[in-house]
Amino acid sequence: MPSTPRPDTAETSAAMNGAESLVRTLLACGVDTCFANPGTSEMHFVAALDRIPGMRCVLGLFEGVVTGAADGYARIAGRPAATMLHCGPGLANGLANLHNARRAQTPVVNIVGDQATHHRPFDAPLTADTEGWARPVSVWTRTATRAPDVGADAAAAVRAASVAPGGVASLILPSDVCWDKGGRVAAPPPWLAAPPVSPEAIVHAARVLRSGEPTLLLLAGKALDEGALAVAHRIARATGAEMLSTTASSRVARGRGRFTVDRLPYVGDMARARLAGIRHIILIGTPAPATFFAYPGKPPRPYPDDAAIHVLARPEQDLGDALQRLADELGAPAIAAPAAPMPAPSTVTGPLTSESVAAMLAAHLPENAIVVDEAVTFGRAFYPGTIDAAPHDWMQVTGGAIGDGLPLSLGAAVAAPGRRVIALQADGSAMYTPQALWSMARERTDVTILLFSNRKYAILQHELANVGANAGPTALSMLDIGNPDLDWVSIARGMGVEAERAETTERLADLFTHANARPGPFLIELIV
Repeated sequence: MPSTPRPDTAETSAAMNGAESLVRTLLACGVDTCFANPGTSEMHFVAALDRIPGMRCVLGLFEGVVTGAADGYARIAGRPAATMLHCGPGLANGLANLHNARRAQTPVVNIVGDQATHHRPFDAPLTADTEGWARPVSVWTRTATRAPDVGADAAAAVRAASVAPGGVASLILPSDVCWDKGGRVAAPPPWLAAPPVSPEAIVHAARVLRSGEPTLLLLAGKALDEGALAVAHRIARATGAEMLSTTASSRVARGRGRFTVDRLPYVGDMARARLAGIRHIILIGTPAPATFFAYPGKPPRPYPDDAAIHVLARPEQDLGDALQRLADELGAPAIAAPAAPMPAPSTVTGPLTSESVAAMLAAHLPENAIVVDEAVTFGRAFYPGTIDAAPHDWMQVTGGAIGDGLPLSLGAAVAAPGRRVIALQADGSAMYTPQALWSMARERTDVTILLFSNRKYAILQHELANVGANAGPTALSMLDIGNPDLDWVSIARGMGVEAERAETTERLADLFTHANARPGPFLIELIV
């Protein structure tokens, strides 16, 4: 972490304004990347960036790109990025992906400009309940009121965002507290370790696992890190327990030579079939799961009604330590890492299907890639079909708010410039945040986008039947985005991203290899 600025330097009194103290405090706290869409209220923050080196600013042309990119950055970097949003309406444009970040428990320092304190009574057009809008997606919310306090407020925001398991900390900055003099740089907050689980929780979980009754370990968060997953496999092997991750995970280590984990199925009926007979569910870093939606005549939980729920570790606790202590309590022996066979060369030919694309990915995924999955219905074969791909991290949209895939990919690429990011992206979801392509081109990020163009909201067509709704021509037209057809090659090129179209698996493999061998972003539209 950078050294702490001395509070008695000449820079920390009358000569410094609030915006300058904000930038210097963020840098002192290790926050050196800001995804931004600024407006008039944030101009002093923007100006401070010219005078203070060290902060990388990434411009987004829509606030949903800004907030999603900050989420993707922090998931990979393991520390928060900042956002810069313009007043309440700018925050409102970014709320969906802040919701996803909240569900992913991602540390984000969400900075929102606001009307000057003395201007609020005049009810100017952008005046809004900015703090009220921020609060539901935030673990911490504060409105700064004086320039001398901005530094301390910023340090408090970094601390709140970083406390395990992580979350969005929203700091609202009226423009006058940014331009007023008297700013002071605050010291970085002390780092707080995630608390351990109690000995009683370890003993209780061990007792359940020794009972011999069918038991599921349900993992989330840092329990899906590479080392933690290896320990979870020791426990499962020693006790005969089953093991799954939550349906959507913020980040999971995968690939050949690593321990893997299947996901709890998204569809409630499939999940209940998968968990039939389970008597105990031990939660590690997650609350008890629920189906995504309510369906007429079906239960809200994807597990048997008589299954007992046990909590080994809550999300804010030290999940890796809890698993290690449980393994020790059980005397679970060490097990060798899985064999790491190289996949056979891809010989898949013909039409593009979910299975053929998965086989291509398994054969050609770059080493240490970051995969961002918002493929939705077409991607059903991708996760199970890439178990033996090169080692990689897999990220998903965690909160169900679509349109996060491209922003997550942008943020991940900024956080890890030496790694290739592979975005698996549905066309309907991509239309929520296509502006991310422009930012990828501007930042020259190494992202390969596979854009699956089925020209419909396919998942909603399935949901029509699931909820028992009768679909006629009007209903079906609301789920069709093929009139007119979207031309993603033209859209990408118009944003400065090189793009080509693939209509066969052979063409896809050639383009995928080419894209990953060159710097910068590349989009491949797949007509599916």
